[in-house]
Amino acid sequence: MTWEHFISYSHLIELGIAIGIFLLFILFRKLFTKYVFKIIMRIVRKTKIKILSNIFIAFQKPMEWFFTLLGFYFAFSYYPYVNEKVLYNFISAAFIILITWGLVRLSSSSSDVFRRINEKTDIKIDEILIPLLSRTLQFIIIAISITIILQKFGYDIEGLIAGLGLGGLAISLAAKDALANILGGILIISEKPFTIGDWILTPSVEGTVEDINFRSTKIRTFADALVSVPNNQLANEPITNWTKMNKRRVTFNLSLSYETPREKVESVVNRIESLVKNHPEIHQETIFVKFDEYKESSLGILLYFFTKTTAWGEYLNVKEEINFRILDIVREEGVEFALPARRLYLENDSSDDSDSLQLRQES
Repeated sequence: MTWEHFISYSHLIELGIAIGIFLLFILFRKLFTKYVFKIIMRIVRKTKIKILSNIFIAFQKPMEWFFTLLGFYFAFSYYPYVNEKVLYNFISAAFIILITWGLVRLSSSSSDVFRRINEKTDIKIDEILIPLLSRTLQFIIIAISITIILQKFGYDIEGLIAGLGLGGLAISLAAKDALANILGGILIISEKPFTIGDWILTPSVEGTVEDINFRSTKIRTFADALVSVPNNQLANEPITNWTKMNKRRVTFNLSLSYETPREKVESVVNRIESLVKNHPEIHQETIFVKFDEYKESSLGILLYFFTKTTAWGEYLNVKEEINFRILDIVREEGVEFALPARRLYLENDSSDDSDSLQLRQES
């Protein structure tokens, strides 16, 4: 195309019409986003078929871009200086990408498709499997889409696969750590030491499990940091799953001063034991309140029992209530808690004629 033809009146008219067609479809896109989609969603929600809502939400963005794609196609179809075969291949590839985008969104772990399958069918999917199933399905969808697009542009897929086969050994050697992490993830899934949402403790990290993927497990610590632990490392570490507790332990020592009379010590022990045994939030299977030991500067009383709740906040509330009642019991009995102390004794040394004094220290 020469410069003279480019700035000619007829060409400017053709170019203007093509741009106008494109802008018209952009307008359709805005109308669809603002009105049509909302009306469709309102109708779908009335049907109470949850899967339809998931499908429309997943394909909302691809549908918006679909109008842009249509505008692009019709605008360039009208414009006479475009290679139709190249345009057709480009539009086809873009259309496949939009469908892939929607399917990937639909199969994402944030979608409740797998959870709806659990609710509506006899196929029970463990919560820990949902992220891995989601990513596996997404990988398959993307791989199929790439294959179709490459075939559309004339690439030899069989030759490409054969080439990957020849380089498989080098890739496997380079990716042995990735393979170990995948196998570690499979071990975690099969043994089920934890699931999504569990509070776990390992030598590496402590926190709540948020996600499990092919390479690593993401754990949210109590400092609100997100830690990614390789599956291979996690599968070879001892894992304490605090969420699986049926009850939660409380154990500590109470220290009374040595001036406390025997009957007072016995009374304090009996009253605390009665308190714990009659508390509605204390598990009654294992309760120990005993005069346990003679410490360096105190009489030690051992308390060992379990709360029924395992939730951290509720556990602290029960423990606080017990502590306040123990404080009341000790004060009502008129005894004192022991504090670390040192005493100095002054003694006369009778072995010498002089009235010298000897210091003796007692802890």
